[in-house]
Amino acid sequence: MSGTESGGVQSVERAFDVLEALARAEHELTVAEVAAATQLAAPTAHRLLRTLLSRGYVQQTDSRGYALGSGLIHLGKRATPELATLAQGVLADLEEASEETANLAVLDGDLVAYIAQMPSRHRMRIFTEVGRRVLPHASGVGKAILSTLPETRVREIIARTGLPKYTPSTLTTDSALLADLRESRRRGFAVDDGEQEVGVRCIAVPIPGSSPPAAVSISGPVARVTDAKSSALTVALMRAAASLASAATRG
Repeated sequence: MSGTESGGVQSVERAFDVLEALARAEHELTVAEVAAATQLAAPTAHRLLRTLLSRGYVQQTDSRGYALGSGLIHLGKRATPELATLAQGVLADLEEASEETANLAVLDGDLVAYIAQMPSRHRMRIFTEVGRRVLPHASGVGKAILSTLPETRVREIIARTGLPKYTPSTLTTDSALLADLRESRRRGFAVDDGEQEVGVRCIAVPIPGSSPPAAVSISGPVARVTDAKSSALTVALMRAAASLASAATRG
């Protein structure tokens, strides 16, 4: 679908296609590689790259390839929610207590965006890239956030996103998801038990009064995030959520 057909501005959409292609690449790209990755004509890709280069959003390497530029760092800092900055110490404390990866996520439209993280100290750990956006129905943070919303709004969200199946444990019907959210609301936390990725367990707690709705979580291999540990992890998460709510109010 072209920019005109989707209601967007084609040149802007193409510029973002170029930036996203560079972000996905594990190395610098030539003009031809950018053109192939974005399905643009090489002259068009070259013009976009030169424009982005002039604004600092793209850099040209010594070998004449292209990579993301430092101008994006400033934009990223400006776009980072204040809650992510406030959360760094809290997430570090959570990792210290659990030895697992601690995450902070917010509702972003119909999706959930990870905005801060403290990786586990273990070599085998769960890692979700900060900035990644996922469907909420199959993630701990997503279900924790959905549990704070009116069911009418939840139904509207999942009507637009669908409930795709990622693993045999993914909840793929409205009734199953809503029942899970009611239980999450009752007990004060949500659990992703291999619903996004087999062998991974995530426990998440919503942050009271957060705008946009947000949640904090601990995630790790199911062999380490066990039922025996879940009670202590949940207590730590609830303390973290309360601390973040208080910090956000003060901020």
